Amino acid sequence: MAANRAYLDHNATAPLRPAARDAMVLALTTCGNASSVHAEGRAARAAIESARGQLAHFLGASPACVTFTSGATEANALALSPVIEVGGQARNFDVLLVSAVEHPSVRAGGRFAADRIETIPVNIDGVVDIEALENMLAAHRKAGRKALVSVMAANNETGVLQPLAGVALAVQEAGGMLHIDAVQIAGRLPFDLEASGADLISVSSHKLGGPQGAGALIVRNDSIRVPPLLRGGAQEAGRRAGTENVPAIAGFAAAASEADAALTAETKRLRTLRDKTEHGIRATTPDAAILSEGAERLPNTVCFAAPGVAAETAIIAFDLEGVALSAGAACSSGKVGPSETLKAMGVGPEIAKGAMRLSIGWDTNESDIERFNEAWKRLYQKLGRERRERAA
Repeated sequence: MAANRAYLDHNATAPLRPAARDAMVLALTTCGNASSVHAEGRAARAAIESARGQLAHFLGASPACVTFTSGATEANALALSPVIEVGGQARNFDVLLVSAVEHPSVRAGGRFAADRIETIPVNIDGVVDIEALENMLAAHRKAGRKALVSVMAANNETGVLQPLAGVALAVQEAGGMLHIDAVQIAGRLPFDLEASGADLISVSSHKLGGPQGAGALIVRNDSIRVPPLLRGGAQEAGRRAGTENVPAIAGFAAAASEADAALTAETKRLRTLRDKTEHGIRATTPDAAILSEGAERLPNTVCFAAPGVAAETAIIAFDLEGVALSAGAACSSGKVGPSETLKAMGVGPEIAKGAMRLSIGWDTNESDIERFNEAWKRLYQKLGRERRERAA
């Protein structure tokens, strides 16, 4: 990042880690298609399989269970299938249950028809209502319907952590299967596929400090096979056709390995910086709302709003001050309208239209937070003055 700017939008895209860049440059020097049998092809294949092993270790999975994709959106769409093979037998799912605060790529439902997608409610903090999920699953089971459930591990807008153990138990008892979008939690808090109770998980490279254009779907064991979205080739053990993006995959694995090695210390460091950020917001605007403050959250995410301050105006003003933030989710940039996550939480329109997300990561330091807090103090004084003048 430029020395005169503070980049505080890691939940949208984290800056590329040097280790990822080095791995990509090395992979770019290898000329070969990983499906070819000559030496160059074997070198490309070796790079992919090495990356597969690194990512599997990072997430507590078997390398055979990792399918590389173009990103988490594709991984989510791949996972959400009405038919999933387990142990050679097809399991048919009549309904897809998704939480009300999921990423749009999950709310879209993958390969499920719109009338077969149902929404699991959340509470005021954006936490999944386990009892409501249990009731929904029980009703479907009574009617002879099987459910596939998709719940994210951590919310991209608020950072809220979902009660995965309770979700997994409810799904298992109902005879369903569970998909977890682990994009935001991976590399920020300990996360293990087996411990999560998930049958399938999706992860993304560029949230970790790897390159854009790479992601993965990981299954609990290699007896689980999801019908491919992309057909026409035998790549990725027949799970995803198309020539693999070797440099992006290599960078993805390098970023994951680096994040994994520093996880304990990094989690503590990020939490300290997050708390300093929130203290600065409160010092300038005691009446500011820090959304989902009462829930367990990621150590790197702050979603806040101040009365009378529109997010669009503030984000532009922050940018001019050399501070990069988001208003809601980056995937919705350019679209006018309230956040679906905040609507599901029951957040009022005054707060929702002012909600801003600050998200930090591996390259964030104290000076970045100080720059944000100083900028917020100046901006709020200016915006507050303009608001009073308009009211007069």
